[in-house]
Amino acid sequence: MARSDFRFHVTKRVRYAEIDAQAVVFNSRYLEYFDVGITEYWRAAGVYERWPGHTSPEFHVARAEVDYKLPILLDEEIDICVRCSRVGRSSMTFLFELHGAGKDDLRATGLEVSVHVAEARGAPAPVPDDFLALFETFEGRALRG
Repeated sequence: MARSDFRFHVTKRVRYAEIDAQAVVFNSRYLEYFDVGITEYWRAAGVYERWPGHTSPEFHVARAEVDYKLPILLDEEIDICVRCSRVGRSSMTFLFELHGAGKDDLRATGLEVSVHVAEARGAPAPVPDDFLALFETFEGRALRG
């Protein structure tokens, strides 16, 4: 993949609390960055307008992966790039890339699979069609399959 494959990104500055003793971003923080990215991606796609007040469909992360490429340093601005790559019957797969702000210098890649559930502690349930339609419109392509 190339950065150009991502239609969406959000920029974030690295804070002191996110680094380790070597002044680089601590490994667990990458998953937090992905969470920031997916939250803003959902906002940009219109999820929070369509389902105000946290009433959107419920998803749980079932799988998360991070591949570290180059370190991210204290006070650096990074772009968190996000795209929905696939929607299955009850799951959505999201891909991530982290780059220096405005640069094409890959720092990390990631993947998350989120499963739709009918209720907070419920079993997997089909991804609602109207929810899927928001992401297909935002990505400009079909995602189911």
